[in-house]
Amino acid sequence: MLVRRVLLVVALLGLAALAAWFYFFHEPPPDARLACHYGAYRTDKADVIVVTPSAAPQSLRLVAMNGETWRLNPAPGQANAVPSKFDLARGWSDDKVAGASVRFDACDAGTLSIEGLPLATTAQREVFDVADTTFQSHGLTLAGRLVMPRVEGAVPVAVLVHGSERDSAVLFNRLQYLLPANGVGVFVYDKRGTGKSQGSYTQDFHLLSDDAAAALTKARAMTGTLAREVGFEGGSQAGWIIPLAATKVKADFALVGFGLAESPLAEDREEVFDDLRSAGYGEDVIAQAREITDATGRIMASKFKDGFDDLDAVRAKYADEPWYAKIKGEFTGDFLAYPNWLIAWLGPWFDVGTSWDYDPLPALRAYDGPHLWILAGRDSSAPSENTLRTLREIQTTRPNLDIVVFPTADHGITEFEEKNGVRVDTRFSEGYFHLLADWINFKDPKPRVPGPILHGGSVPSNAP
Repeated sequence: MLVRRVLLVVALLGLAALAAWFYFFHEPPPDARLACHYGAYRTDKADVIVVTPSAAPQSLRLVAMNGETWRLNPAPGQANAVPSKFDLARGWSDDKVAGASVRFDACDAGTLSIEGLPLATTAQREVFDVADTTFQSHGLTLAGRLVMPRVEGAVPVAVLVHGSERDSAVLFNRLQYLLPANGVGVFVYDKRGTGKSQGSYTQDFHLLSDDAAAALTKARAMTGTLAREVGFEGGSQAGWIIPLAATKVKADFALVGFGLAESPLAEDREEVFDDLRSAGYGEDVIAQAREITDATGRIMASKFKDGFDDLDAVRAKYADEPWYAKIKGEFTGDFLAYPNWLIAWLGPWFDVGTSWDYDPLPALRAYDGPHLWILAGRDSSAPSENTLRTLREIQTTRPNLDIVVFPTADHGITEFEEKNGVRVDTRFSEGYFHLLADWINFKDPKPRVPGPILHGGSVPSNAP
């Protein structure tokens, strides 16, 4: 009977794991009938706004060039239809903006109108030259798209490199509209195992950097003399992939947002330390917590083969400390919450080949082209203090490396409100999107608005 109960528990845990995997990674696809509304729009005030799909099938996201953003939900009374009128919720919250709405006209018209916001306007969808394509990497066929602005002369082209998301970049990446509306060509692609690309999802940075290099080669071949230069842009995990890819193919520039110049294991460690510092603990506790993150990091790096004895030891040593229960991080908090046998059994199920012990410094030091890093000063997912210190050191021999810090921003360069210890993103930081376009176009790292801090490689810093 006991054996049967144990087997039942194991079976239920397995089903729970599969259900969690399905819930988090297999959201229903957007309603294809709304795809004609995706794109960049020029308002009657000459501003740029962008419309993309959002999480729910009939929800959209509206983003303005100044960083304001809203989720668009179908207005009541449009059940079983293709909605044309949408209510607005601020940022990523559920706070509905009373009296505000967005109405889309027929697909052929390419127009929308906004009511009830200071942004109240009518807008016309921009027309770009768009070519869907495929390219090869390691025997796989990957899906890509080239989006070029209709302007005179050659333009810079940015190859958009993904973060860790499993969504289709060709479907969701808003920069494929925002950058062409600002005179920058874009090549966007679905990474392996996502969207229309072949293969299995992975976080093996060596494979992914090969894919990014292949994407840049394809973009350069497609654009020819229409491209003044071709380089990389990407955020988060792209901070590990872009410099590595740039050592494999001639990239004319590299732009990284909210990435890390240290290993993925350091990401978990620094998140743990950041949580503890935020809770008011000092460096004596941080030193003790490092013993825990060293143990959990060893387990991850060994792919769940080694380190469990060390984990048992630190559990026994610190489990009664008041700070122990506050540990979260990328994975360390989960390891402390479950028995070793369950971690060892379930861990490989969720392993996606992440290069946990990858050292990004050799690639960072090797790339000598124009390089911009944009960091979030209050990044809860990829704390940036060590990365800033490392990049500032690299600047001593790489004067074409620029760094801009948005001091109040979280991961993604988003501003937030904190309620009961939970952050709710409200908008993108003002000046962020203009910085992307200005730097790619002109290699100008100077923010247009007060607040962001420039650490210029070839110009004096405006940091205090």
